[in-house]
Order: sequence, then structure tokens, then C-alpha cells
Amino acid sequence: MWAIRTAVNYFFEIVQLLVLIRVILSWVPNVNMYSKPVKFIYNITEPIMEPVREFTARYINLGPIDISPIIVLFLLSFVRNVVLRLLFIL
Repeated sequence: MWAIRTAVNYFFEIVQLLVLIRVILSWVPNVNMYSKPVKFIYNITEPIMEPVREFTARYINLGPIDISPIIVLFLLSFVRNVVLRLLFIL
């Protein structure tokens, strides 16, 4: 059971790190969006970011400011804590 908890924890940490890297890449000018590492990061994080981005665009309209990465990081942290607590119960 310890191995499962550790693997779940690492999974969520890696996804959170990829979201942070994506945010940093969006700030850096002249990043080749078609390079394999950048495409990999976007392909991994887009299924998580898109629903949150649509929700914030519809209900929390801040104009050009995209707060979806902040919300995604909070949601990932919350889900990770819930899953790990459930695994500790088992």
C-alpha cells in the first residue's frame, strides 16, 4: 500500500510541475511551440486546463487574465490530498 500512495503522490507532483512549466513557457517569448518537449507538456496539461479555462471564461470573466492555472493547481492539490487520505484509511 505504501508503494501505491507514493506513486499517487509522485503522479500529482509531476502533473503540478508540468502545469507550472506550462505557465512559465507561456511567459517566455520566442518559445518554439512545435518542439517535442513543449508539445508534450501541452498535450499532458491541456485536458486538465481546458475545462477549467472554459469555466472561468464563462463564469469568472476577467478579460485577458487567465487564472485557470491557479485553479488547476488548487484542484490538483485538493484531489491529491483527498486521494492520499483515502489511501491512508485503507
